Amino acid sequence: MAEARLYTQYKDEIVEKLTKQFNYENVMGVPKLKKIVINVGYGDAINDAKALDTIVDNIGAITGQRPVKTKAKKSISNFKLREGQEIGCKVTLRGKIMYEFLDRLVNLALPRTRDFQGVPNKSFDGRGNYTMGVKEHTIFPEIDVDKVSKVHGMDITFVTSAETDEEAFSLLSHFGMPFKK
Repeated sequence: MAEARLYTQYKDEIVEKLTKQFNYENVMGVPKLKKIVINVGYGDAINDAKALDTIVDNIGAITGQRPVKTKAKKSISNFKLREGQEIGCKVTLRGKIMYEFLDRLVNLALPRTRDFQGVPNKSFDGRGNYTMGVKEHTIFPEIDVDKVSKVHGMDITFVTSAETDEEAFSLLSHFGMPFKK
């Protein structure tokens, strides 16, 4: 079984570049991508439970992995929301599937976004993790635009082993993440 293209690139080129840039003494200190979490919160699922099944199928097609439905943690009467009601889904990608998803995101999906200027470089959390939002799931080539009834977005979180935002920024940049200049 062949390994993902970006993982090979990480081992062969990126580790060396990051070691030079941040002067790591040990290869194990070089930051790496641990996991990618894709989350979709869908408020209309309160009224329309079938719509959530469609979203689960879409995210499954995009990631190649079955998502888990997420439930409301507490009741909010203004939103007609009950505790334990299904209101979204999430999927955690690791290993080969994670690198293949990142490859498709950076090289296929993001360039297809309308008026794309690059992803914001301010969305780091201070501990080396990066979160970005995608407004339309239709930018992924796995989705047939003709069959889409409702467009939904998603949050994509990149969890790295980097200690600082600067290290995480450098790691994701080397992977080809198109940050705004």
